[in-house]
Amino acid sequence: MINKYSNVPLYSQLKELIIQKIESGEYPENSKIPSEQELCDNYDISRPTVRQAVSELTNSGYLYKEKGKGTFVSKPKTFIDIKSYSGFTDSILDSQIPGDRNIVSYNVIKPYESGRLCEIFNVLENSNSEFAEIKYLTVMDGDAMAVNSSYIPISLFPDIVNDIKDRKPSYDIMRGKYPLLPVKTKSTMEVVFSDTGVSQFLQIQVGQPVIKIENVLYSKSGQAVEFIVTSYRADKCRLVFENNK
Repeated sequence: MINKYSNVPLYSQLKELIIQKIESGEYPENSKIPSEQELCDNYDISRPTVRQAVSELTNSGYLYKEKGKGTFVSKPKTFIDIKSYSGFTDSILDSQIPGDRNIVSYNVIKPYESGRLCEIFNVLENSNSEFAEIKYLTVMDGDAMAVNSSYIPISLFPDIVNDIKDRKPSYDIMRGKYPLLPVKTKSTMEVVFSDTGVSQFLQIQVGQPVIKIENVLYSKSGQAVEFIVTSYRADKCRLVFENNK
C-alpha cells in the first residue's frame, strides 16, 4: 500500500506497486489498468501523483496508452545480452547470407548524404565516391527491436547491392577480395532521441530515446570496409555488460 509518511515520493511508491502487479501477473500483458480516478480512489492520492507515475511507466515501456480507451500493460522487455554482441553482429559483409536479413531498402548514395561517411572512409563530400546503403531490421517475437543502416563503398564492392538481392553467400561476395575481409571493429554507443525515420521503422514516437551503436569494420590493412549504424529501442532492450579479470 501507499505509505504517506515514507520519504519515498508517492508517485514512486505507486510506480512500484503497479510494476509489482505487472510482474506478478495481476495486470497481465495487454490488460487495461485501473483509470486515473480509480487509482486515486484506491490509494487516496491526488490525480497529479497518479499521472506522474503512469507517465513515467509509459515512458519506460511498462505501459502504453490508446486514445479514448485507456492505459494498458506492454509486452515484457526483451533483454539483449551484450555478451553475445560484437561489432560484427550487425555487419552485412560478415554475415553468412546477407540477403537473409529483414532488409527494408537498398540505396546508392553520395558521401554528402551521410556526414560520417567522409570522415570514416576518408573521402571528400564532392567526390564521385558512392556507397551502398542497406537498411534492415532486427526482429524479435514479431517486433522490430532495432533498425540498422549499413554503408559499404561501391568502389570496393561494385556488385554488393545485386549480390545481396540475389542472396549470395558471403564467401561468394568476398571471393577474390580476401584483403578486404573485416577483421577489426571499432564501436561507439550513446543514447539519443529518435528521428522520424527511426521512429517509423521501430513504431515508436518521435523523440523517444534509443540506444545508438556505430560500428566501423576494418580490413587487416586498416582500411574501413563497412560502417553500420544501429538504433535499438531503449524501452524494449537492455544491454548487460560483463567483464572477467
